[in-house]
Amino acid sequence: MECTVRWVTAKTFLAETGSGHTVVMDGAPEAGGRNLAPRPMELLLAGAGGCTAFDVVAILEKGRQPVTGCTVTLSAERAEKDPKVFTRIRFHYLVKGRNLDPNKVKRAVELSAEKYCSASIMLGKTAQIEHTWEIIDET
Repeated sequence: MECTVRWVTAKTFLAETGSGHTVVMDGAPEAGGRNLAPRPMELLLAGAGGCTAFDVVAILEKGRQPVTGCTVTLSAERAEKDPKVFTRIRFHYLVKGRNLDPNKVKRAVELSAEKYCSASIMLGKTAQIEHTWEIIDET
């Protein structure tokens, strides 16, 4: 996996990924940014959310669960002093489907958290991680 990050102007940066996609990042105005794009740490958090959502959907589909939606809401706390690493992250999963088996949803979240989601497992090295979930039944 590769990525190149190039300084554009002020505190704006352009990341070009190995898969050929680009992402703009910017800093907060108080840090010299212009608030034109997400902060790098926001993208790190979003990446963890995308990683685990992907896992949960894939695990449920593989288990033949009729999943129709998955939203992961993340909230994070950071250290007050540099390096301002994440110290606590809460993942809340809202899984939609028809007659989903609660045990299979729970297991999908656990498998992502403990085995498959590299991003959240890596963040767990510095942060206390909490996973909660709920099911929205669409029957």
